[in-house]
Amino acid sequence: MNFNDTPATAPLTRILLGMLTPSSNTVLEPVTAAMLSDLPEVSAHFGRFRVTEIALSAGALAQFDNREILAAAELLSHARCQVISWNGTSSGWLGFESDRQLCAAIERTTGALACTSVLALNEILQATSVRRLGLVTPYRADVQAAIVGNYAQEGIDCVAERHLGLQDNFSFSEVSDEQIREMVRAVMSGPADKRPEAVAIFCTNLRGAPLVPELEAEFGVPVYDTIATVVWKALKLAGIDTRRMVGKGSLFQL
Repeated sequence: MNFNDTPATAPLTRILLGMLTPSSNTVLEPVTAAMLSDLPEVSAHFGRFRVTEIALSAGALAQFDNREILAAAELLSHARCQVISWNGTSSGWLGFESDRQLCAAIERTTGALACTSVLALNEILQATSVRRLGLVTPYRADVQAAIVGNYAQEGIDCVAERHLGLQDNFSFSEVSDEQIREMVRAVMSGPADKRPEAVAIFCTNLRGAPLVPELEAEFGVPVYDTIATVVWKALKLAGIDTRRMVGKGSLFQL
C-alpha cells in the first residue's frame, strides 16, 4: 500500500498535565511518567522552582513563597496544560490553607485547573472515612510534628509515624526501597485495634509509589503516596477514568 493510501486515523485528544516540581527533586518526574504509561493521550510537563531543604527555619519556609511558584505555573500555561498541579507536600507543615490559596492563585493566573498532592490526599482520606493514619516521611522531627498537628486539627489521628530526620531535599531521593518498606511495616506493627486504616507516604521525592501494590497486598490497607495522589486528582480534573490504570494501587480504582 502506498503511504498516501493509508487510511487516516483521528489523532488522540491530548491531555497535558503541568506539574510544579521542587528544583532538587529527582523522583517525581520518572515516577509520574511511568504511572501515566497506560494512558497514551496523557503527558506530564514539569516546571521547577527552588527548593533545596525541608525545615521550619525562615529561609526554608520562604522557598514556598507563592511568587516563585506562580512564575513556574505561568510558564507551564504556555504549554496549554489543562491542569497545573503542585507536586509537593509543603502544606503538610505550612497548613492546608496555603495549598487552597495556591490553587486559587494558579487558576486565577493561568486559567488552568489546579490541585496539589496534599489536598488530593485529604480529599481521599475524607472520601474513604479514614480517621487513623500511618505517616511515613523522610523529614525532621519538628516538621513531622507539624504535619501530625495539622492532621489532628482535621480530625485525623496519626496513630503511628516514622521519619528519617533528613533535611536536604536531594537526600530524600536516595532513601532505598527497603527503608520505605521498613517504615511502612513499622507503622503497621501495632495492635490490630489501633492500626492505621491507611498509610500515607508523604513526600514527592521518596520512591514510594512503585511499592504501593506490594505494600497494599502485604498489609490489606490503602497506601497513598503523594506523587500518586496528585496524579489521581489531576486526571480526575481532566476527565480521565483512572480505573484504566491497573496495577498502580487501589487509589486509581476509586
